[in-house]
Amino acid sequence: MQKAIHQTWFFERTPQEVWEYLTDAALLEQWLMKNDFKPVVGHKFSFLSVRGKDCETGGVSYCEVREVTPYSRLQYSWRTNALSDGQPYDSMVTWTLAPTTKGTKLELLHDGFATAADRDGHEHGWSLFGTKLVELLNNKVNEPNHA
Repeated sequence: MQKAIHQTWFFERTPQEVWEYLTDAALLEQWLMKNDFKPVVGHKFSFLSVRGKDCETGGVSYCEVREVTPYSRLQYSWRTNALSDGQPYDSMVTWTLAPTTKGTKLELLHDGFATAADRDGHEHGWSLFGTKLVELLNNKVNEPNHA
């Protein structure tokens, strides 16, 4: 079983602008879930998902910030209940940002799933959340410049 999710997105925004959407709790909530995130190593936080709105199951994911390298890398643990048997399991989410000639490459690695069903369910969720993030940042790109 493949135990990791790898997804990549490209933005015509600077790494600093993309970083804001990964580390500002209010912006994070716009594309991911309600949270109490702070970009501080050791900070314990949670994501609250609403069944049918954020994901199929809903619930709380308990997390802890493990690494913060501004504008380039963010990592946090992710503890949630398995879809298969409801038992909690731990996984790790790592975001890597890299500047490109046109903006920013954003990579997601979510590793450590208990079962294929959990991995597949999260892969689908990250695809949906990534689409929301792309839409938010693209709308920001297309905002008229008010001089």
